[in-house]
Amino acid sequence: MIQKTRAVVIAAFVAMLPFHALAQDATEPEEDGPRQVLFVGNSYFYYNNSLHNHVRRMAVEGLGVPLGDLDYRSITISGGSLMHHPIGHYLTPGAIGYDTPFDVVILQGHSGAALSERRTGSFNETVAAASEQIRETGAKVALYMTHAYGEGHKDFAADNTEIIADLYGKAGESAGAVVIPVGLAFAEAQRRDPELVLHQTYDDSHPNVNGSYLAAATVYATLYGQSPEGLEYDYYGAVDPDMRVFLQEVAADTVEAFEAR
Repeated sequence: MIQKTRAVVIAAFVAMLPFHALAQDATEPEEDGPRQVLFVGNSYFYYNNSLHNHVRRMAVEGLGVPLGDLDYRSITISGGSLMHHPIGHYLTPGAIGYDTPFDVVILQGHSGAALSERRTGSFNETVAAASEQIRETGAKVALYMTHAYGEGHKDFAADNTEIIADLYGKAGESAGAVVIPVGLAFAEAQRRDPELVLHQTYDDSHPNVNGSYLAAATVYATLYGQSPEGLEYDYYGAVDPDMRVFLQEVAADTVEAFEAR
């Protein structure tokens, strides 16, 4: 049974201001959050009709703005790491169809970025370089903390969420980026309901529909500083009503606790 508790047990990581606090300066075109957003990652973004579409639909409802007011773009490389992306090219006016700078660029590392010294080094170097390039355009930088593998995955370990969160927290502090605590939201949802499945059962890695919905709600709460609780968006009926309420609650609680560290 889904446990609709309000307690969130999340380890304390390096403190950073939430995105919506960072966004309130002269470079931010709208007081209620970013309007032009670039997602850079891999299939964790691409699965289930693409994460950016879900976040955009939530933001349209939550902000009460027309769909055309929010311009999101997602660029993914299957199985890719951040080092594989020519981020400087993406930021060049006109290169990917945008003449004006993005308000925020969200960077997602490989699912194994925290699990080996080589991958961790590459991730940190790429985040540092990319963050500098992004800030030069006037955009904000956000790091998408990936979720840990499910128990059936060959690289599963009980402490993977903590290891991943530590990597993203330190990288975010070093790069002056906000961290979107998706990995912590996955762990919290499964703590509240141990029978909940958020991964694709055939690989215990990629998110299923509920996993993508939880991730989108966590991104929305971080970017816009608003709770996703009460949103009617349910991926056109694909997410069960009780599950929608539960996942929104978990996302809201996780982001609130993470930002209050």
